Amino acid sequence: MRFLSLLASNAVALAVAAWIFAGIRFSGPTSGQAQIEEKILPLLVVAAILTLVTSLVKPVLTVLSIPFIIVTLGLFLLVINAGMLKLTGWIAGKLDLGFVVEGFWPAVGGAIVITIVTWGVDGLFGTDDRR
Repeated sequence: MRFLSLLASNAVALAVAAWIFAGIRFSGPTSGQAQIEEKILPLLVVAAILTLVTSLVKPVLTVLSIPFIIVTLGLFLLVINAGMLKLTGWIAGKLDLGFVVEGFWPAVGGAIVITIVTWGVDGLFGTDDRR
């Protein structure tokens, strides 16, 4: 159930980031019903990729970069999050999903937006991790 919650919040966050930043986008129609129909499945697949990358790769990178995180007072975590978004874009490109993250600064901005939106969605719907 937690995976589905993460998937949903990441899908909403990716949609918002793609809407805000020109450097983060899904290929295809740009308006109307056709946009929704053609981009919903790639959005869900990219959200699943981001969820997996964040769950598997990010903890390893975070542990390995503890000295940088301490020296930068935690700001290096933003670079790690941007890297996770770029890695997701690279994997999505290899799978021909039409998701593109162009450059470092759009990835940083997207990482900030994704973090804020995911936090908001999780807070709005609540995630009960108690078992």
